[in-house]
Amino acid sequence: MNQRVIYPFTAIVGQDRMRRALILNAVYPRIGGVLIRGERGTAKSTAARALAALLPEEAVVEGCRFGCSPHDPSHWCTECLERAASESPLPSVMRPTPFVNLPVSATEDRVVGTLDIERAIQKGERHFEPGVLAAANRGLLYIDEVNLLDDHVVDILLDSAAMGMNIVEREGISFSHPARFILVGTMNPEEGDLRPQLLDRFALSVDIRGILDARSRVEIMQRNVAFEQDAERFRQEWLPQEQALSAQIQKARQLVDSVAFTTRDLLIIADLTSSMEVDGHRSDLVILKAARAQAAFEGRTRINQSDIALAAELALPHRVKSGPFRKSDLGVEALEERIEQLKAQAASEEEGLPSEGDEGKKKLTPWMDP
Repeated sequence: MNQRVIYPFTAIVGQDRMRRALILNAVYPRIGGVLIRGERGTAKSTAARALAALLPEEAVVEGCRFGCSPHDPSHWCTECLERAASESPLPSVMRPTPFVNLPVSATEDRVVGTLDIERAIQKGERHFEPGVLAAANRGLLYIDEVNLLDDHVVDILLDSAAMGMNIVEREGISFSHPARFILVGTMNPEEGDLRPQLLDRFALSVDIRGILDARSRVEIMQRNVAFEQDAERFRQEWLPQEQALSAQIQKARQLVDSVAFTTRDLLIIADLTSSMEVDGHRSDLVILKAARAQAAFEGRTRINQSDIALAAELALPHRVKSGPFRKSDLGVEALEERIEQLKAQAASEEEGLPSEGDEGKKKLTPWMDP
């Protein structure tokens, strides 16, 4: 049976913010996911599937139902920890990055998995039936029409994305396994919005619309016709760009934990979020994580104001809303003005300074607009 050919990520026309948000989450899944809001036919689901297909293969413990990494014992499931006591080292195999599509009708048990209490009581055996979170571990979890999903289930998913762990407890019996995944939710705002509390818990958010530029629309049609006529040939044509981007993401993953930041960087982030009257502190942490991912993606080991500005573009628009508890009617326009100021400051400060790691950026990503 032939494997279905996925439309290449690098062949998507425009929608730069959406692609950047997805890439940053691929580099650093601990950012906490991305919500893509837009009308139908704007490549939301295409981009999510294409990103998963783009990501490199990963090593997993052979026979593990949760895809644990053989090189990361601190994030092993209960079963791998028990195996390691008598079998060391644990054998490993390679697998593609999993893409898991969560249906809107999913229940809590379907998401987190279930413990067989009757079997535990009668036979003294702990038996856990894995759920969606187990299948998505170290992969990409995609939720289409996330606004139609039960709020409680969305809460569970966002909790797991933040903690990187799924813990199931029933009648004094517990089972835990890693649940570290790239969370991508898509929705059409015309069909209803998420509650503000849930909206805030998505780390990044992008609003996308159909492209109005005639040349770009022609390019979209031409590429789609070529893909429909011969998907494998089209994939081969874009393979060099796909491989280059995949390699760049892999290098960034290895670099991101080493990306440094200064107290001045933190003050810039805090000044931006406080001046925009953003509730809570989640946005500050998200901007810092996304800025580090942006720097790593460009091959640098420290963040700059440009990274902060690019991260803020994705982390703040869905959090900057006027309301009854606002001191002033600040909105997205004011945010965009502040971000442009940050970019201008970054450009002026970087003039004459050595561009650490920047020389490879355009060469590796010719498809992405600057």
